[in-house]
Amino acid sequence: MKNSRRGPGGRLSVSRLIYPFRVVGMGLGGLPVATVLHELQASWLAWAFVALGCLVWPHAAYLLAAGSADPVRAEKRNLLVDSAIAGALVPMMHFNVLPSTLLITLTTVDKLSSGFRRLWLHSLPALILGGAASAALLGTGFSPLTSMPVMLACLPMLLIHMIAVSIGRYRLIRKVTEQNRELDRLRRIDTLTGLSRRGAWEEQAQQVLASRRAGRQDCMLLIDVDRFKLINDRHGHGAGDATLRELAEQMRRVMRPQDHLGRRGGDEFAILLPDTTREQALAIAERLRCQVERIRLADYPDVCPTVSIGMAVVPAAPAHLGHWLERADSALYRAKNAGRNAVMA
Repeated sequence: MKNSRRGPGGRLSVSRLIYPFRVVGMGLGGLPVATVLHELQASWLAWAFVALGCLVWPHAAYLLAAGSADPVRAEKRNLLVDSAIAGALVPMMHFNVLPSTLLITLTTVDKLSSGFRRLWLHSLPALILGGAASAALLGTGFSPLTSMPVMLACLPMLLIHMIAVSIGRYRLIRKVTEQNRELDRLRRIDTLTGLSRRGAWEEQAQQVLASRRAGRQDCMLLIDVDRFKLINDRHGHGAGDATLRELAEQMRRVMRPQDHLGRRGGDEFAILLPDTTREQALAIAERLRCQVERIRLADYPDVCPTVSIGMAVVPAAPAHLGHWLERADSALYRAKNAGRNAVMA
């Protein structure tokens, strides 16, 4: 785990993600603080702290995290330092209500949205300690009223922070949505052949059955690679995978746009042929058988695959997918017994 964090995708991704938000957030947070310090005619030490905390620290934090052996842990530490800096600024402003409230609230919200569990809770002691240290070293007072210039200086921090958080959440939601869509695709699509997996194919079959109308014929083909185990045993699993991929490609070439192709598992495939007569289905099956017979694999020239195909017309209503599969499987069994490389109905 440690090594992965040091790589380009781990070491810099965390620090690069937080870096621009920290630069903008600390910089904008410094505006109302500087306005209050100007009104209070604060000492040069207070101004130096604001300059270091709001302008220098974001860049130093990035360098510390990027150069760390554990950038995730380093960023957690940096986020706690952010809280300590925010806490230190509050007594320096003599507890001016609006900027103090915004600094504490937005700093805590940043911890909640960071994704680090309970970091906001761990940041509270940093806030308190930062404030206590600032009050002890630089002194403090109590001037809670907020002037109009300070209010105006708070607006960029408030508005831009809200926009930045909204954009971040939008990107996160979009990323999660895309990942869920990809997971659903992987659940439905067989990665080796690019055809529908068994469950997805059966859903398509159920939809075909549900959409049947009087007088329409639908057919099914069950396809099995002849002596597939022998191909694997003699030529290796690479040859078997190449055979299945090429078979899937030939199926896509032969089938029509309205047909549904699927891999039921192993070397067995199924094709739904909606609105197709028995004669049409047999012609399609024979064309596919001939196409497969001509397959030659560049990397495995000794492999000459063939297929056996069983065809079944959907039974009369009430149609049931299980009965349809049984009839196609029975036809496939007869094709195997007839010497393979055959089509049976």
